Amino acid sequence: MSKTRTIKAKKLKDGTLVEVLPSGKTRSFPVDQTDWAALDAMTDEEVHAAALADPDAQPLTEEQLAQAKRLAPVKRLRMKLHLTQEQFSKRYGIPLTTLRDWEQYRTQPDQASQSYIKVIDAFPDAIAMALGKRRQPEHA
Repeated sequence: MSKTRTIKAKKLKDGTLVEVLPSGKTRSFPVDQTDWAALDAMTDEEVHAAALADPDAQPLTEEQLAQAKRLAPVKRLRMKLHLTQEQFSKRYGIPLTTLRDWEQYRTQPDQASQSYIKVIDAFPDAIAMALGKRRQPEHA
């Protein structure tokens, strides 16, 4: 009987494949970076069936989904742009305390702010350039 080991992996933005350790840290993955076929041995249906078979990873029920806390649209945008709260605040001229209040649902953006957030979503670099800001380097 052969033993199998499940390895969690993720692909970084630069294309590097790393192993995700139980601690959450990552390390170089011991497989040839170009050998994706070896890592993609299961079909989507097999992956779905395997996920459903795991008692610790069951999908949420409709009731649980309804009760789940939703991400604030501005937080979703900030995460999409890979910016910290501080970076987003500085880049787009939004006071940090205001941004935090929006993200934590303490207050809601007014109509003009909602429109500004939509414009940032559509044209993030153009808005930053118009404001004379540049994207801060991302930290891995």
